[in-house]
Amino acid sequence: MTEYIIRRTLQAVPLLFIISIILFVLMSNMGDPLATLGGRQPPRGEDRLRLERQLGLDQPFYIQYIYWLVGNDWRMVDTTGDGVPNAYGTRRGILRGDWGTSLVTRRPVLEMIGERLPNTLLLMGTVQVVVILVSLGIGIYAALRQYSLVDNVVTTGAFIGFSMPIFWLALMLMYIFAVNFKRWGLPYFPTVGMYDPMVGKTVPQVLWHMVLPVTSLSLISIAVYSRYIRASMLDVINQDYMRTARSKGLAERAILWQHALKNASLPLVTLVGLDLPLLLAGAVVTERIFAWPGMGRLFLDHVERIDTPVLMGILMLVSLAVVVFQLLTDIVYTWLDPRIRYR
Repeated sequence: MTEYIIRRTLQAVPLLFIISIILFVLMSNMGDPLATLGGRQPPRGEDRLRLERQLGLDQPFYIQYIYWLVGNDWRMVDTTGDGVPNAYGTRRGILRGDWGTSLVTRRPVLEMIGERLPNTLLLMGTVQVVVILVSLGIGIYAALRQYSLVDNVVTTGAFIGFSMPIFWLALMLMYIFAVNFKRWGLPYFPTVGMYDPMVGKTVPQVLWHMVLPVTSLSLISIAVYSRYIRASMLDVINQDYMRTARSKGLAERAILWQHALKNASLPLVTLVGLDLPLLLAGAVVTERIFAWPGMGRLFLDHVERIDTPVLMGILMLVSLAVVVFQLLTDIVYTWLDPRIRYR
């Protein structure tokens, strides 16, 4: 196992290098980042030439990539002492811990990501916990009562939930539980932000503001997860070793949790392993609708401004998370199924 982990780690280095090149090519062809730096008024010709030279945009593509990767002799620094970067000095590159400076806000990319990442992990982590717990309950219950009324209702609800666009579902929840509940004089849920500025960032406020976005994201994922769990459980409970366990007189609960669920959880582990890296990216649509200050909203805001350093920082963080969590998923496979061995 140790040899396998070392080999996968070494393979990740060229993989991330190739990913970074592809992402940099895509970001470089998105448009002109200087066109939005002046707001609605495009920069003048002489200002544009100066900005291109200062930002290194007048260099060939491969030179810009090397600057981003290993650094060069320019970086936004504060020369006036007012806390606002206004000139360029040495930049170390992302391989040496410098993720660059935003073209829009003139702030370090790592600092901006550090501000938004905890908010996204709070929201998406809660969603993942809710999805796994509810899906396990629904999927197992439906599998044990195959073709019953409950199973048919769950199956129908899963197909409906899977078919609903997230933006439509989020807007419908806002309309019902915020707009109509307020109109009817009932306790209603807030629709924007993490907390009420008049109250402050307290635990009850954050939890109250999380209800609608968590529900919006959870309903669709529960529909997908529950179907996988149901199908996997149906495949396991009909195996010969399950009948053997029952013939030995083992309790039904022990058979279910120690034998059936452990062997049926491999598809669930695969789904979770694919979804966990996306926790870092946030939910672009949902965070924009509910004005949640997370990574998804940060990404969308800077896509509109073609802020390449911020976009590259977010995308490379997600890419690294994908590599790490896929390795962890393979390791979990060996714990759940002793027959799986990596040579």
